[in-house]
Amino acid sequence: MINFSGMNFYMQDWFFLPGFMMFGGIIAALLLAFWIWMIVDCAKRNFKNNTEKVVWILVILFAKIIGAVIYFFVVKNRK
Repeated sequence: MINFSGMNFYMQDWFFLPGFMMFGGIIAALLLAFWIWMIVDCAKRNFKNNTEKVVWILVILFAKIIGAVIYFFVVKNRK
């Protein structure tokens, strides 16, 4: 048991932490890969004009993962 100014911490309470950190790291890596994939897809896609491409790239860059998800559902899934 570790005592930090009156608060008792048992070491077995901390054993779950590395698993959560590893899970969070995997999720973060997957989200980063998805974000990069959407930027590359947008840069390679043929739009009607270049203004639309620039706007979508800016949306993805500034809105981060939310912008990538919006791009995925609005443009990428468009047939």
